[in-house]
Amino acid sequence: MAAAAGAAAAAGLWSEVNRCGQNGDFARALKSVNKILQINKDDVTALQCKVVCLIQNGNFKEALGIINTHTKVLTSDVIAFEKAYCEYRLNRIESALKTIQSASQQTDKLKELYGQVLYRLERYDDCLAAYRDLIRNSQDEYEEERKTNLSAVVAAQSTWEKVVPEDLGLREATYELCYNSACALIGQGKLNEAMKKLQKAEELCRQSLSEDSDVTEEDIEAELAIIHGQMAYIMQLQGRTEDALQLYNQIIKLKPTDVGLLAVIANNIITINKDQNVFDSKKKVKLTNAEGVEHKLSKKQLQAIEFNKALLAMYTNQADQCRKLSASLQSQSPEHLLPVLIQAAQLCREKQHAKAVGLLQDFADQHPANAAEIKLTMAQLKIAQGIWCPFWEVSAHDNGTRGSVTKACMILRSIEELQHKPGMVSALVTMYSHEEDIDSAIEVFTQAIQWYQQYQPKSPVHLSLIREAANFKLKHGRKKEAISDLEELWKQNPKDVHTLAQLISAYSLVDPEKAKVLSKHLPSSDTMSLKVDVDALENSHGATYVRKKAGKLTGDNQQKEQGQGEVKKKKKKKKGKLPKNYDPKVTPDPERWLPMRERSYYRGRKKGKKKEQVGKGTQGSTTTGSSELDASRTASSPPTSPRPGSGAAVSATSNVIPPRHQKPAGAPATKKKQQQKKKKGSKGGW
Repeated sequence: MAAAAGAAAAAGLWSEVNRCGQNGDFARALKSVNKILQINKDDVTALQCKVVCLIQNGNFKEALGIINTHTKVLTSDVIAFEKAYCEYRLNRIESALKTIQSASQQTDKLKELYGQVLYRLERYDDCLAAYRDLIRNSQDEYEEERKTNLSAVVAAQSTWEKVVPEDLGLREATYELCYNSACALIGQGKLNEAMKKLQKAEELCRQSLSEDSDVTEEDIEAELAIIHGQMAYIMQLQGRTEDALQLYNQIIKLKPTDVGLLAVIANNIITINKDQNVFDSKKKVKLTNAEGVEHKLSKKQLQAIEFNKALLAMYTNQADQCRKLSASLQSQSPEHLLPVLIQAAQLCREKQHAKAVGLLQDFADQHPANAAEIKLTMAQLKIAQGIWCPFWEVSAHDNGTRGSVTKACMILRSIEELQHKPGMVSALVTMYSHEEDIDSAIEVFTQAIQWYQQYQPKSPVHLSLIREAANFKLKHGRKKEAISDLEELWKQNPKDVHTLAQLISAYSLVDPEKAKVLSKHLPSSDTMSLKVDVDALENSHGATYVRKKAGKLTGDNQQKEQGQGEVKKKKKKKKGKLPKNYDPKVTPDPERWLPMRERSYYRGRKKGKKKEQVGKGTQGSTTTGSSELDASRTASSPPTSPRPGSGAAVSATSNVIPPRHQKPAGAPATKKKQQQKKKKGSKGGW
């Protein structure tokens, strides 16, 4: 009876589970499954249903725990997909891959999940093959989603592996397909085409979402956020940083739920800010530290974010943080250039140039494949060290800038794969010329010419280098060496008149007879005459202007010649103006040209009684001695007044200095007072 009752109860519970599953009420279905398991804890079907209910409710960890605790009942053949899916959603990607590969039977569901796992592991070639197989061997309503995933794989290959994508022949009928196609074009550098694809994707997205009445404008904008973010990225690549920054900030204001999108946008804003607006960058860097970001982005995206964090730490003078981040990056990617370059830049900011160069040298020795770029940086640091090194830090052996530039040249010449490049030759010759080391500069030319002579003798660069070497040697007085280079050029192209002219010019300085012999090879003037339309040349704008100007000058000269024959007229002197009160009957004052103070009849200013009584001393002082200081009131004063300020009177019979040569001592002081009075009344004075 008890067994029959239990079976009846279980049947009722299974009916409830089936009904809830069809309605999508997995929480209620889970309760019924738990009751069934109370009746029979090892019921395989009930355990499977419980795992499915937990997955549908998002409880992946609990579902995986049930699978692992019932391994005897729930074998890999029975529940391989559910286990792999739980591991995938818990970001245990390697474990999910092992679970899928260990399954005895590869169902369509496992193949779909296998493609997703390969994409997360960034194994794009295998992923592409998996999706192609799925599309070829399956026919259901999910074909559009598979094509979208396939286009996403192609876009990732183009972006991260720089693989030229093949034409898959996919019809871009959805905005997802258009978006992925735009990403592939960005990877190829076709930015304008990518922008058009994104605009099309935006239109398709609006059309598809606006058909649903339940979707609001905010929902549409949230869905468009990733498309707008890619548009802003294209603007940034095109140099339209202001437009890109504006669009980035608009997306951040929408507060999208995709932490990966926010992290990428924040990182791109930090790259726009660089060493400016560091406070804004510090705020944005918090968005890159959000939970779950590491599972949403690719390895290269995460690496770029970490690089920018280290650079931001350097710009904000957080030296320890910068060293810590760059050291962590270097341990993750020992062969990568950027971590060691950031460390070297930080050392240079601390004025430890020698230590920075040593760090770069160690990296170049350990990683010869990247030695060229590192050595270029080392040379740049050496030059900067020589230019900016203070005079008190220059050692006697280094000889300042000269030693640093010479060391930079030695570093550049050690890069074997770049020694023959025209840019490297030009840089080395310029630096050696600056150091006045002409022999080393000529040696650089010689080595480059020998390389081209051995590997690319017919290259136009070879001939160009020989010509430049000859010009350089002529400029620095190495005429015989230059002649050998020019002869080599002329042998290779005997019809080159320019080279022949240079050769004759060089020989004229060394061997004039040889120059005369070579000049016979020059073409005659008749053969060198150019077919020029003289009339058209004379009627051209420049010739017309010169002719008009010449005509003007000729006219001026003619006028001058005519004017030389005429007698020059004498200029009439203007009569001087007389004063208004001028009386011709009265003889003028002979002392009128002298200042008033120096005239014989000057007696000083008349002072009022009140002014005489005012004293300039302390309060209560008297002015009894003021009249005694006035020399004009003394009886023994001569007819001509003495210099103001003199204490003794001068007798009439003494040798009196003429008034014109006798400047009063008090005159400058009086002028100063007058100037001060004027300044007080003036406007705009200092």
